[in-house]
Amino acid sequence: MVRDGYKFALPPLLIGVTALFLGWRTAAIFLLALGLFVVYFFRDPERVPPTEPDVVVSPADGRVMEVVKESWDGQAGQRISIFLAVWNVHVNRSPMAGRVTRVDYRPGRFYAAMRSRASLENEQNVIHLETPHGEIAFKQIAGWIARRVVCWKSPGDSLSLGERIGMIRFGSRMDVWLPEQAEIVARPGQHVAGGVSILARWPS
Repeated sequence: MVRDGYKFALPPLLIGVTALFLGWRTAAIFLLALGLFVVYFFRDPERVPPTEPDVVVSPADGRVMEVVKESWDGQAGQRISIFLAVWNVHVNRSPMAGRVTRVDYRPGRFYAAMRSRASLENEQNVIHLETPHGEIAFKQIAGWIARRVVCWKSPGDSLSLGERIGMIRFGSRMDVWLPEQAEIVARPGQHVAGGVSILARWPS
């Protein structure tokens, strides 16, 4: 479990156990169930990235919502958007190996993460990563339920493929922007696993 999860899980579990001893059965069941759900939500399973060279892996568990052409800082490219349901693993991972050049926190709204405008208007962290194939960017985007995006990395940090970079609390969205030469293999509706599922490949 992610370390941050303990401060959310322990209070309802401890109060629930106390309520159980006091005979407050309904309150105890509710609190214990809530605590166990939080433990489940903050789970952090080990993942083994693919050994295939020149691939882009998913930064999150979830479902691919859309793959669209989109410019970034005046450069033509494409965006892959992934929706994280509340039952998905919410630890986020680096889609490629590289060096973090910028981490931009952008305050914003909390539209439902499945809406396209969430990519531009919701609270988010934008991580810029310099890779052997040029710069890519990926976003941790808060949603209607998720109200906190947490990035554990800073500019200058070197990342390996699939390395943990942060998490989003309680349902959310992640976007990955890639230059147009990347060959997208992910398709809308596809379920992906963070650090494992291949979203794109670079031409040799």
